[in-house]
This record gives sequence, structure tokens and C-alpha cells, in this order.
Amino acid sequence: MGILLRSRVLRAIILACGLASIAPVGQLNAASLLTPAPAELIRKSAEPFGLPTALLIDGGLHDKWLGVQHHLADELVQLAICDGDREGCASPEALRFLAIIDLGRASEGRARLGQINRAINLAIRPGSDLALYGQLDVWTSPLATLARGAGDCEDYAIAKFVALRQAGIAAEDLRIVVLRDLLSGEDHAVAAVRLDGRWLTLDNRRMAMIEDSDVHNVRPTFVIGENGTSRYVDEAPLAEAALQSPTRMN
Repeated sequence: MGILLRSRVLRAIILACGLASIAPVGQLNAASLLTPAPAELIRKSAEPFGLPTALLIDGGLHDKWLGVQHHLADELVQLAICDGDREGCASPEALRFLAIIDLGRASEGRARLGQINRAINLAIRPGSDLALYGQLDVWTSPLATLARGAGDCEDYAIAKFVALRQAGIAAEDLRIVVLRDLLSGEDHAVAAVRLDGRWLTLDNRRMAMIEDSDVHNVRPTFVIGENGTSRYVDEAPLAEAALQSPTRMN
């Protein structure tokens, strides 16, 4: 293995380890995701939609993302090997995904996000987990999704999340957000990217990237990012708790 290829593989392993500490989501049947789970580290932060979050330490979403990370670690090594020797790459899916990543690497700023958003929207056809796998709520890593050629909203979001990271977007500027559609009552997942201090949502249902403040009739429920998997919490109970807490004087 040449020095260049060895370096690419090492970077992929390092990134895989980094993704393991990052806390990833068509139509999303998320009954298991909505199962209550222990949470800690309630904080107000600069997450998409500007709401406070609580870090999950267990539960459906937490476990689903861990499963994706397990497969993703292997895929990142495969991508690094193929990136170093594309003619010898034995994986058509890896070459297709690398071509999408190349589109992003060749652009900057909003154009980079738009290239990857459009390419992945076109590379995957919509399909429900029930139709594709005969079961509900199946999450797949990017190469597995491309091999099948179809997926639902979380599969698009995961593929965008990974492609954008590989194309050079910083981990702290990448998220996957699960939203509750207040009109249909269904859950939906999108990738979110912070650009110039603003969060843009990358949705498989449209080519246009929309700022989080312009997304209407939804309630964000979960977010996945570099700090782990978290759920959004209501601000009202936090305010009540603050009022009931004794005030400390310095």
C-alpha cells in the first residue's frame, strides 16, 4: 500500500472515530425514535431552529444512529481506498458516492451544499422501509442506500451528512434533524448545514435549500450532531424550573 493510499485510509479511520462521537434520518416511521429515554445535559445552544436540547444517552434514536455508525466506519475506509485507486475500486457504489463528493469539493459556500443536495436527491429514489425491507424504521449508511438505489428521508439525510463532511464541511456545522409535520402528523428527517451563521435545511422533497426560520408547520423533535443524539425540549418548563430555583447572590 503506497504512502498516499495509506494516508487516505488513516484519515478515513480517524474520521470514522470522529463520527462515532458525533451524535444521524421519503417518510419516517419513527415510533421507536419517539420512545422516551433518559436525557441529560439540558442546554440552550445554537442548534437548528434555535431551541434548547437534551442529550440522549439511550433510546430508539440513539441506538439507530449507533447502528449506522458501525456500518459507516467500514464504508469510510472503503471510500478512502477507492479514492486512492479509483481504477482498481471494486465498489460501484463507492465510485458513485465519490463522484458526488467530488462535486462538493469542486465548489465553495452555498454552491457546495447545493451540489451535494441535488446530486443525492437525484441518486436515490423515494421508497418506504416497509416496501424496501418489509419492516419499519430501517436506517442505512450511504453505500448501502446507493446499492439499493432507494431509501426514505433518513437515508437521504444520512447520505448528505456524510457527503458534506467528506467534502470539507466542519463537523460542528452539520446536523440531522427529525421534524414532526404538524399538518400530517408524520415525522420527517432533513440534513442541516450552518453557513455564515445560519442553518440551511437540505430536504429530499425539494431541491431548494431553506433556512430553518423559513420552515413552517413543523416541530423539531430530535437533532444529531457532533455532541451526540439529542431531543429538543420545550422552553416553558425550563423557564418554570428557573423561577422555582432559589436565586444565589454573589
